[in-house]
Amino acid sequence: MPLLPHAHGPNAPGWNAPGPDTPARTTSGRTTPAEAHELARTGAAVLLDVREAAEFTAGHAPGALHQPLIGLVAGVPLPAGAAGRTVLAICRSGNRSRRAAELLAQRGVPVLDVAGGMNAWALAGLPVTTPGGGAGRLG
Repeated sequence: MPLLPHAHGPNAPGWNAPGPDTPARTTSGRTTPAEAHELARTGAAVLLDVREAAEFTAGHAPGALHQPLIGLVAGVPLPAGAAGRTVLAICRSGNRSRRAAELLAQRGVPVLDVAGGMNAWALAGLPVTTPGGGAGRLG
């Protein structure tokens, strides 16, 4: 079943985008890769790639921060660039990011899971890069 932008994510009823006068939602929801790309591009949220280091190095969304799911499970804090921001959790297919979103929501972090992960991101024609800025690939 396709993910409908109006039924999930920042356009969903009850979603409060963080702003100076609006507290962020602290439960996890889902968003599409296109919505996640726009939220990250505008600075409204930060992408957090929860895949393993080799996967991230091979190819990730531009500007994404990295913290493997295993670290989040162990209680490692979010990267500094994610502190106090809405987090968009992303992995390869959506399984690890769903778990990461649940963990982060339990910590009170406003978070959305990017449905379909980097596979869906790439299929949507969104950019994939390497840490050096070259064209990335998904394994």
